[in-house]
Formats: sequence, structure tokens, C-alpha cells
Amino acid sequence: MFEFTGFDPVAFRLGPLSVRWYGLMYLLGFVAAWLLARVRSKRPGSPVALNQVDDLIFYAAIGVIVGGRVGYMLFYNLPALIDDPLSLFKVWQGGMSFHGGLLGVLTAIGLFAHRLKRRYFEIGDFVAPLVPLGLGFGRIGNFINGELWGAPTDLPWGFVVNGVARHPSQLYEALLEGVVLFAILWWFSARPRPIMAVSGVFLAGYGAFRCLVETVRLPDEHIGYLAFGWLTMGMVLTLPMVLAGAALIWFAYRHGGPRSEV
Repeated sequence: MFEFTGFDPVAFRLGPLSVRWYGLMYLLGFVAAWLLARVRSKRPGSPVALNQVDDLIFYAAIGVIVGGRVGYMLFYNLPALIDDPLSLFKVWQGGMSFHGGLLGVLTAIGLFAHRLKRRYFEIGDFVAPLVPLGLGFGRIGNFINGELWGAPTDLPWGFVVNGVARHPSQLYEALLEGVVLFAILWWFSARPRPIMAVSGVFLAGYGAFRCLVETVRLPDEHIGYLAFGWLTMGMVLTLPMVLAGAALIWFAYRHGGPRSEV
């Protein structure tokens, strides 16, 4: 067992400005996506040119931040939003949702694809492998903040938090949704695939890994389990991703569409 003694959530201070580890994790995620996008943009047939990468990451960053915050308030903290609509802008109090961020990025992809006059899933397939490392960094940020712990455990890699040994569910997600999903997508997208297939693998892969971890991750305290003593909001929001991903993969290979080169 490991003893979790806590971390200072503030990485460093610049005068009155406090720079938090969680924010730095977001920054690392965007930098990783930018570097990977530059690599992918140099591949033959890429739908995104090298000089368009900066704009793509800007679109995606706005989608992540706006969608993540709005999604959290709608999915996980709606009563607070209704009681105080301005709480939407109180980002310093914490609260970001992956599913909201995903919807924001999907919107950003649509806007960017329209601007480039490309098909939606050409850009979607390009973006999908750029996402997992950012997810992994975000979960490390959750760990540093000492949030999103799992259920009690007697496994040797459990972390003792306030006297109770718990699953480090943040680190499970960092490994599965970050490192493993990135490796799968980078390998899968290294060869030309039918359009929609890479996007489908991302949705199905993330959904499967998230649902797996949700079985040992404690739900938000103010929401609790939705039903049966195990169904969480995360599962409810993630299961459709598995189904949508499987449908995209089936449709891509069933109809033998044009190949995505990246």
C-alpha cells in the first residue's frame, strides 16, 4: 500500500498569479496534441496541412475548455447552475467534464472541416489519435489534486487516503485512456483505414476503458450511484460512446468507403 500525503495543487506562483498543476496538465495535453498533429500533417494525403495545425489546435482547445465546463455544470452540477447561472464562469472552483469537452471538440471539428471544405470524419480521423495523451495528463492532474478516488481496496497498489486504502482510479484512467488508447490509435492509424474507422476505434476504446474503471471509481458525492448500487453517471454518459464507436467501425468497413490516409 502507498500512503497518499497530498500534493500542493499550486505548481508555482508568479506574483499574485498561482499556476496550478491541473492547468499545466491541460497545457501539456495541448502541446502533445500540437506536436503529434505536426507529425501527422506531414503524411501523404493528410487532410490537414502543416500550416493549418495551429488553427486546428486552437479550435480544439476552445472546444475542450468551453464544452468541458458547460458539460460539467449540465451533467454533474445542474442544481448549482440553476441556482446561480454565473457559477458557470467560476472555473477556479473546479469542475470539467470529459463528455462535455468531447461535445465541444466534435463541434470544433465540424467548424474546422467546414472551413477547410473537408468531410467531417476526415478531420475526425485526423484528430482522434491526438486526444488520448491529453486525457492521460488530465487524469494525472486529478491525482495531484487528490480527487476522483476509487472504492476501498486491499490490493497492494492501493493508496491510503484519510485512513482508507482506495483504488487509484485516476492512474488507471491515465494508463488506459491515455497511454494504452494512444498506442492503439497511433498503430491503427499508421495505415490507411476506411473513413470513420479511426474515430470509431477512439469512441469504442475510450468508452470501454472508462466503463471498466467506473466499476471501481466512486461517483461524485453529490450525485452518488444512479441505480442498482453500481450504475454511475459516467457509465450512462459513456455507454453510448461504445455503441456509436462500434457503429462507425461497422459502417466504415461494411460500406468500404474511401480510405483515410492518416
